[in-house]
Amino acid sequence: MALADFDNAPAYGFTVTIDGIEVPRVIEVSGLKHEVDKIELKQQTQDGKYIVRHLMGREKPGEITVTRGLTESKTVTDWLKIVMEGDVAGARKTAAVALLDYKGETVKTYNFANCWVRSVEVNSLKAGATEQTTEKFVICYDESTVE
Repeated sequence: MALADFDNAPAYGFTVTIDGIEVPRVIEVSGLKHEVDKIELKQQTQDGKYIVRHLMGREKPGEITVTRGLTESKTVTDWLKIVMEGDVAGARKTAAVALLDYKGETVKTYNFANCWVRSVEVNSLKAGATEQTTEKFVICYDESTVE
């Protein structure tokens, strides 16, 4: 769906899914980026001039960070346990982040393949604090596409 001229998707409109199941209570997603390697080609011309050219390399793998409100769900920590046990086939999943417009319709979707969780972290716990407890996890991926 196209947005009207001079209109952008709101930053608060997004969903995160892992293997097609939506992750609940997501607060923040960071690291949505596509990147390729840069190859530096240095050469000398016949007349002695030194030239440096930048060439496009291969697509780089990456990682995204998801922060959500802590729940009783152990899905992410169980996923990390599978990774730590070395079960490569069981640890690999797919993930997607869908950006939504004001009506809740998908504007753009970032798809990630061969994902595995690298770390799970709970925010600082403070006596007498009034903020919610959050769980932050980092997902590494091999390939990404944008639809």
